[in-house]
Amino acid sequence: MNNTALAVVMGLYFWFANLRFGYTFSGMLKQPVCVALVVGLITGQMAQAMTIGAGIQLMFLGVTSTPGGNVPNDPALAATIAIPIAVTLNMNAPAAVALAVPFGILGVFLDQLRRTINAIWIHMADKDAEKLNYKGIYAAAFIYPALVGFLIRFPVVFAANYFGRGAVQALITAIPQWLMHGFEVMGSLLPALGFALTISVIGKKKLLPYFFIGFVAVVYFKAEIMAVAIIGVCIAYLVRKNANKEEAS
Repeated sequence: MNNTALAVVMGLYFWFANLRFGYTFSGMLKQPVCVALVVGLITGQMAQAMTIGAGIQLMFLGVTSTPGGNVPNDPALAATIAIPIAVTLNMNAPAAVALAVPFGILGVFLDQLRRTINAIWIHMADKDAEKLNYKGIYAAAFIYPALVGFLIRFPVVFAANYFGRGAVQALITAIPQWLMHGFEVMGSLLPALGFALTISVIGKKKLLPYFFIGFVAVVYFKAEIMAVAIIGVCIAYLVRKNANKEEAS
């Protein structure tokens, strides 16, 4: 697939993933590993795309809570721009993670712009509700916001992927080796920050032992991630079942 087609697909993906057809489905599509899967299928570089996507995913692990409905970064925008560029330019994962940081921050500003414009449709929906105009309410609640979302989101991702490759390649060539190494070190530290933020959100004292059991199993005993995940689900089921028995008694 050529650069134009890849840019179009990424732009449409970013727009569609934010339409929120059910929060679970939408939340899944916005994750960097899901974006990496699509990029891998399109480019044929599945292993590289998933490696880069996993690195970016670790960075955004801490973006799990949204106080006031706001998030500090946009993982979907960062992924739909950084992953395709990193794959086509053959960048390593740490450098790709560092590249994703500014795009993640840019996504917050785009979302604030979207919310500001969408305030218009609220007043339209109020008037339609007074007239019992159900079609008007639906249009104000979904159609108009979807169109605005397309006008805001698609051009940014398309332009970044279409025009950004040459600019990024020139920038990488111009950056001194010592500075690029610094970016790679920073990219390696960001996943640790993601883990720390995640622990701060779910780090209840009674749950931390399970976290460390899984960590030790993977790091020291070289257990497969899927096996540890299945064991974790079983433990959670047993703990919940015993808790229900205690409440019943």
